[in-house]
Amino acid sequence: MAEKITTTTAGTTVSSNAPLAVSSGTTVIVDPVVAKIAGIAAREVPGVFALGGGAARAIGLVRDAIGNTDLSQGVKVEVGETQVAVDVTIVVEYPMPLTAVASAVRTAIADAIEQLVGMDVAEINVTVTDVHIPGDDDDQAAQAPRVS
Repeated sequence: MAEKITTTTAGTTVSSNAPLAVSSGTTVIVDPVVAKIAGIAAREVPGVFALGGGAARAIGLVRDAIGNTDLSQGVKVEVGETQVAVDVTIVVEYPMPLTAVASAVRTAIADAIEQLVGMDVAEINVTVTDVHIPGDDDDQAAQAPRVS
C-alpha cells in the first residue's frame, strides 16, 4: 500500500503516493517547508553569496542579527498534485560563471526536493540579481564617515 502525501497550498490540499512502511496515515508537507529545503540546498552551492533581492537581503541581515535567519528567503515555491515549481533569487560571488552557478543551484534544489520531499520538480527558475565582489563590503565600511 502507498502512503498518501498531502501538501497544503494556500487553502488547497493536493496528494501524491509514495512507498509506505506502515499501512495507514497521512503526511502533510506545507509550502514553507519545501521553500526552506530549496533555500538550504541553494545556499550550499559554491558561488552563491546570498539569496533574495536587495530589500530581502537587508531584512535578512536584521533577522540574522537577532538570531532569526529565514532559510527560505529569496525562494518561492508552487506545489501541485505531484510536482513542485521553484523560483529562486541569488547573488553570485565574483568571478564565478553566472550560468554555471545557476545550473548548480537548479541541480541542488531538484535533488533536495526529490530526495527529501518525494515530489518531482517541474521547473526551477533562477534569477541572478547581483554579483558580490569580495572586499566591497569592507571597502564601503572603511570609507563610511565615522560619527563621533
